[in-house]
Amino acid sequence: MILLAHPFGNANVRAVLRALDEADLLAKFITTLGYPASSPLLSFLPQSARRRGYDLRADKMKIFPARELVRLLAGAVKVKSLSGHERGWASIDRVWRELDEKAAHHLCAYQRHERIDTVYAYEDCALQLFEAAVDLRVRRIYDLPIAYWETAQRLLKEEAARYPDWEPTLGGTRDSEEKLARKTRELELAELIVCPSNFVLDSLPPDARDKKRCVMIPFGSPSLNASEPRENGSETRPLRVLFAGALTQRKGLADLFAAVKLMGSTKVELVIMGSLLRPLRWYRERLPSFHYEPPRPHAAVLRLMRSCDVFVLPSIVEGRALVQQEAMACGLPLLATRNAGGDDLIEEGETGFLLPIRSPEAIAEKISWCATHRESISGMGIAAQRRAAQLTWRGYGEKVLAAIRTLTGE
Repeated sequence: MILLAHPFGNANVRAVLRALDEADLLAKFITTLGYPASSPLLSFLPQSARRRGYDLRADKMKIFPARELVRLLAGAVKVKSLSGHERGWASIDRVWRELDEKAAHHLCAYQRHERIDTVYAYEDCALQLFEAAVDLRVRRIYDLPIAYWETAQRLLKEEAARYPDWEPTLGGTRDSEEKLARKTRELELAELIVCPSNFVLDSLPPDARDKKRCVMIPFGSPSLNASEPRENGSETRPLRVLFAGALTQRKGLADLFAAVKLMGSTKVELVIMGSLLRPLRWYRERLPSFHYEPPRPHAAVLRLMRSCDVFVLPSIVEGRALVQQEAMACGLPLLATRNAGGDDLIEEGETGFLLPIRSPEAIAEKISWCATHRESISGMGIAAQRRAAQLTWRGYGEKVLAAIRTLTGE
């Protein structure tokens, strides 16, 4: 039986939970805030809280909501002192670390009663749980959703040197030595490492790749209504190029801005959607000519995608940006770097183009190609939809389950 710990329950977490539960291998899901989807309480909660519903029985869940509730409230009323990086009482770091501690305590108290023989944990929420598991001779599975910290730190520090004015948007350059040491120790204690992309797998230290069982299992794509029409406009209008995600150079936004300046063309309309890490005017000073769209509910994101022609993500550090598969599912060809984590999604010239990192020239070249080959975009979009549809969340969960069984022998 397996204990799984994660604070938020992302789509990939839910897919693993479903696979474990259907295989009758889930002992307990330890999380911050969550409810069985069948709970009548959900109907009285705001829409944002309803996303914490899970298709699990109540006895399969153990929640520790206090710190997470304070974090959400602090964000809503903009009390930054509570959620400050690492040090804030309700920072994401403190939420993760407390849940790790609670999961470790639960394992020690209930291992025999719940017959827990394996734990499944994620980066920043695994150290204490793994240490307890070692003492109890329990198997340890580590899910690494983004590039290993050594690779990420190196790349981000190089970006801070390339674009000093964009450094405040990078975030990860401010991680403490203590936090990085925890990540190192988590990896050391892991027996099976699950990665969502080739980029993440290759970011692992060679010693870990040689001595530990490591698997690459790509995330699933959203299940969309393929018959829902895209808003295809006239080929005489500008090519609508969409970037979606936090407005940071970690996602290559400075390089995208530089590419648009190189093109100097009115045939392209750049649409930027995502959360601002600096005031909007700060971004306008670097590129006045883009159309900004604020974050919105998922259904509205998909509508925006269907109004665009091409999706671009020139990321420097990712794990596997799910937004790539969402855009492809909406019929958009993909222009992305391997570091965005979706190199397996791109068939060159068929579903999109693979970009080198740190190359505004290459970005400009491929966007310009799309703008002058509008007749090809529709067919590439159909091929992108087909490629995205090949990756399902159920398939992802089944592959993770198969990897677990190779470790546990069940």
